[in-house]
Amino acid sequence: MAESKNPRVDVFENYSIPRAVFTLSLPTIAGSLVSLAYSMADTYFVGLLNDPVQTAAVTLAAPVLLAFNAINNLFGVGCSSMMSRALGRGDLKTLRQSSSFGFWGSLTGGLLFSILATLFISPLLVLLGCDASTSAPTSAYLGWTVSLGAIPAILNVVCAYMVRSEGSALHASIGTMSGCFLNIILDPIFIMGFGMGSTGAALATFLSNCFAVLYFLGYFAIRRGKTLVCIDPRELLQLKGRVVLGVFGVGVPASVQNILNVIGSTILNNLAAPYGAAALAAMGICSKLNMIPFYVMMGMSQGIMPLISYTYAAKNPKRMKGAFYFTLRICLVCLVSCCILFFLFSGTAVRLFIDDPDTIAYGSVFLKGMCFSIPLLGMDFLGLGLYQAVGMGSYALFFAIARKLLLEIPLMYLLNFLFPLFGLPYAQPAAELVMAIAAVFAIRSVFARAEREAANPIHHHHD
Repeated sequence: MAESKNPRVDVFENYSIPRAVFTLSLPTIAGSLVSLAYSMADTYFVGLLNDPVQTAAVTLAAPVLLAFNAINNLFGVGCSSMMSRALGRGDLKTLRQSSSFGFWGSLTGGLLFSILATLFISPLLVLLGCDASTSAPTSAYLGWTVSLGAIPAILNVVCAYMVRSEGSALHASIGTMSGCFLNIILDPIFIMGFGMGSTGAALATFLSNCFAVLYFLGYFAIRRGKTLVCIDPRELLQLKGRVVLGVFGVGVPASVQNILNVIGSTILNNLAAPYGAAALAAMGICSKLNMIPFYVMMGMSQGIMPLISYTYAAKNPKRMKGAFYFTLRICLVCLVSCCILFFLFSGTAVRLFIDDPDTIAYGSVFLKGMCFSIPLLGMDFLGLGLYQAVGMGSYALFFAIARKLLLEIPLMYLLNFLFPLFGLPYAQPAAELVMAIAAVFAIRSVFARAEREAANPIHHHHD
């Protein structure tokens, strides 16, 4: 293959497939796992207080923080897919407009989110399932993480997406990880040192997100002229409707998928809450543990998305398929290993977080059920990443809605009715199995379409 004129696209065009996949996805997975570690750090250090009410506050607030991802995905996934495809076609103007729109759009979204959450805090606490004992600590936690912290939390993620879309996966991860490491250092200082409990965890999260955003702003300033990411608001004046539609075409389905995840985890908490604080804390801890493979897969699919987008736009289906199937094989090996470990050591895993015999007993049973969904995540996540990468938002939207609304949420109610409490962990594996089978067929149709378009270059594909 000829040397590319632009060294930035080497990773997309000239690296061997394994090298390209690892170069793009390893920093992303590392970033994903560190951000998981820091959401776990809150649960872990608050858990050391051995106060189920404080642990429950972190669990109850989690869906609101998950809801940030609705904005992250709307602008982050949407503009990074647009940017990588524009780079594949050599269209730098669209690339600049997409990145400026992503930055300012996410800043506005974060501001609106924090205002609304602050104005409607009382109904929000009821919606999350708080009672007299958990309302005050949950409200204090949300004060730092949402009322003040929504903008830095969202900008941190969206900036990382944009930097990753031009192949600089390492810088994207350094930015995210620097914030996470700071959080892990500050957690014990605020939670125990200053005796702030779960409020201390929230303050640590707020400060570390601010730090990460400063890193990215510094990166954009120092690398001006070298980076293709543009956050100049003047680009918005020439913004084309096609760019906005392109960003939202991929971003809206990714965002809806996330809102459905939030609804799912809120329903799960509400269904577990009547069985007491120990059952709720156990469900929270198991959901966090189950997030480890979930985040690895998220990192993997986000990591290879720019490669898939680029090769699709550059009409190179052979490299696109090679990258996808290579990644899928790696994922299956990791996921099956993780499933076996969780099944064999479920009690031990829960005990790491809390030393409460009731919570450990519940958690051990929950985790055994939940772990059956892990081997299926590879197919589901990579499939979703593939649709987002090639701009087929409607596929992604259908899969997101089918997984949660048609399968997982109805199954939660049904299994909780048939097997009170202990049926809940089996809703996700059942839903994932159906989705994985459907994904096989959808993925094949995407590749067939890419091959048709490459064979027929006259057919111009619009974003």
